[in-house]
Amino acid sequence: MLTEAPMLTQPKSGKEFVVFSVFGMCFNAYASQQLKVHKKNYLTYELELAAVVFALKIWLHYLYGEKCHIYTDHKSLKYLMTQKELNLWQHRWLELLKGYDLVIDYHLGKANVVVDALSRKYLFALRLMIAQLNLGCDGSILKIWELQFDDSNLLTKQKLVEDRQTTDFSVGLDHNLYYCNRLCVPDDSPLKQNILNEAHSSVYSLYPGNTKIYCNMNQIHWWSRMKCEIFEFVSKCLVCLQVKAKHQVQSGLLQPIIIPEWK
Repeated sequence: MLTEAPMLTQPKSGKEFVVFSVFGMCFNAYASQQLKVHKKNYLTYELELAAVVFALKIWLHYLYGEKCHIYTDHKSLKYLMTQKELNLWQHRWLELLKGYDLVIDYHLGKANVVVDALSRKYLFALRLMIAQLNLGCDGSILKIWELQFDDSNLLTKQKLVEDRQTTDFSVGLDHNLYYCNRLCVPDDSPLKQNILNEAHSSVYSLYPGNTKIYCNMNQIHWWSRMKCEIFEFVSKCLVCLQVKAKHQVQSGLLQPIIIPEWK
């Protein structure tokens, strides 16, 4: 509808107006506004309400004195007129809304694909088009092979493989030691930190949790106490501590145990 004529029509007095963006309708006007610096500190509820107030002000000559429907993807705005507690800004905006014959209805956000598409900038799409994926080898496999000769425990396992005394460990075509088809990582702290950083903090991993990292790494790598070191590494991640919220219920206050009275 946005690419076919006629896109705009003349408003007709006495008809019901709809403040909305949806296919299959003829539009009377478009409006958009960039957020000012102080509005970036608004809560989501206040931003959605400010958008409604902005629409009423800019289309005052269309909507004042006419019946109109306002559709929003923020469900709590539907109950604005019956809300008991309001702050000073909401009181002021509510006085403005009472001057219009309007009804606020809820519309599912993901179903409003037109607004979602128009509100996104093409800068991100262009950035993805020119992005290059570096698939070069960083030499970690070669470093693991070199450090395996310095690990006495892995040398013992390799000796068992040569004597054919174990079936769990094996030597691959790249001359690295494997445990159940998983690459054996030597006991080297900087090497382990690099592997954990790549699995948790890289731009392609997006900071997964303990269980997710362990399930991914357990398919490729192996070393003694790997699960414990993964949990310890994630628990010390500063980004996860600052951003991720705890989903477990907080424990309440301690309650004294009632001592039964025996008769």
